[in-house]
Amino acid sequence: MLSRSQRLVDHFAAEFQRRHKKDPRTSPHAMRRLRAACEGAKRALSTSPQTALVLKALHDGIDCATSITRQRCVRSCKRR
Repeated sequence: MLSRSQRLVDHFAAEFQRRHKKDPRTSPHAMRRLRAACEGAKRALSTSPQTALVLKALHDGIDCATSITRQRCVRSCKRR
């Protein structure tokens, strides 16, 4: 069973791939940065209804900037 943090990482990696046609899962460095950002987002969502996830040059020089609501996070985590 995947943890909520891992589900968030999978969600954002899939979103990044869908938007930019590049898979950050192929880069250990990108995934490490994404995992750390998702941990911070998870903590932020425990106290606020929405948070932003911004990573400069996440993969192949492409920035990742998105936001997530607590409700969307819960739905995304239940789906898998």
